[in-house]
Amino acid sequence: QLVESGGGLVQAGGSLRLSCTASGRTFSSYTMGWFRQAPGKEREFVSGIGWSGYNTYYADSVKGRFTISRENAKNAVYLQMNSLKPEETAVYYCAASIKRALPTTATDFGSWGQGTQVTVSS
Repeated sequence: QLVESGGGLVQAGGSLRLSCTASGRTFSSYTMGWFRQAPGKEREFVSGIGWSGYNTYYADSVKGRFTISRENAKNAVYLQMNSLKPEETAVYYCAASIKRALPTTATDFGSWGQGTQVTVSS
């Protein structure tokens, strides 16, 4: 089970830090990812991190502004979001994948959280 937190309302240019905690003993075995879905749009990949935390990867639209990290001892993954834009208003989802090859498609992730709303005002 994955549970996200940290969403909220922020002004354009502001920052938020999302957290996702997982239940179970095998968290460190999973590649973790963040996706987002705006109203009327498809769910899109934002960022991912390998099981060790060494490999991180991002959608081009967030490179240089977002940072993903994880703490396996706490079964947690984080997404630090800086310089947020109004068009990034969406529900943000945490997801887990057994695939090691840096997955970016939603179908590669088998477990999902319920999502947390991020609203960026202009």
